[in-house]
Amino acid sequence: MALQTISPLLRYFFLFFFLFLVSDAHHSLADTQPVCESKPPPKDLPVHPRDVDLMQFALNLEHTETEWFLFGALGYGLDNVEPELAMGGPPPVGTRKARLDNVTRRIIEEFGYQEVGHLRAIKKTVGGFPRPLINLSKHNFEQIFDEAFGYSLSPPFDPYIDSLNYLLASYVIPYVGLVAYVGTNPNIEGYVTKRLLAGLLAVEAGQDAVIRALLYERAKETVPPYDITVAEFTDRISDLRNRLAMCGVRDEGLIVPLELGAEQRTTSNILSADRNSLGYGRTPEEVLRIVYGTGNEHVPGGFLPAGGNGVIARKLLGDG
Repeated sequence: MALQTISPLLRYFFLFFFLFLVSDAHHSLADTQPVCESKPPPKDLPVHPRDVDLMQFALNLEHTETEWFLFGALGYGLDNVEPELAMGGPPPVGTRKARLDNVTRRIIEEFGYQEVGHLRAIKKTVGGFPRPLINLSKHNFEQIFDEAFGYSLSPPFDPYIDSLNYLLASYVIPYVGLVAYVGTNPNIEGYVTKRLLAGLLAVEAGQDAVIRALLYERAKETVPPYDITVAEFTDRISDLRNRLAMCGVRDEGLIVPLELGAEQRTTSNILSADRNSLGYGRTPEEVLRIVYGTGNEHVPGGFLPAGGNGVIARKLLGDG
């Protein structure tokens, strides 16, 4: 039936009906738009005042990891990438570019850039403090590995000499940040701070998993020039961290007895976790005992020779 043969009344009716359908379809589409952000809990604070010191404490580890990864891959650090995030803190000491194969270098470079993002996200959300003095010298790593084995390695361990040594040295650092975030999680109250911590923890866990997986591929190889396997190196470092923290076993190497493996069915331990395969957590005090290398949160040394910055670390040093 041609439109011109329809009575004016019917034409108005069809036009109104068509416009109604179009309008209804538009509203239906609007009502079904995908939800991309979770709604904040009612009456909760974005950042609770008690969250600030806890999240700022993490900057001590994030700054250490930033400089370690950037210098290892690129030969320069935060001051060349995003200097304002250092907030005037002293440059790290003992840093060098490591002799890395291309694949390892690309991985470590990416990790370095990720750490820059972590610094920015934390400081934007809860504020921050200047970069602490960080010691990434060959001598510092020599001391760590000698203490882990209970005798002086000969020749002294050099973290920068090749990819394998650099990965073993990297085994020392990111995992401490991971367990620190797990330990912090129950004490965070703000919904924005919780989202920040979850995002940081996800990437830190990923970095640690990559490092452990790369080392696991070579677990039974001996590390030249030592007659010591990669797996034993990781065992000794994990044991050292447990001893320094003084709070039981919350750290394990790449190969464990069957009773400590996942569901007691495997000796592989690419992801260190408890009997339910949940990540271990540590307190700020435990973290500082490890990072200082002194076993005492009141006595600085190791990676942070002048101590950590922020309210928590400075109070433990008697400055608060």
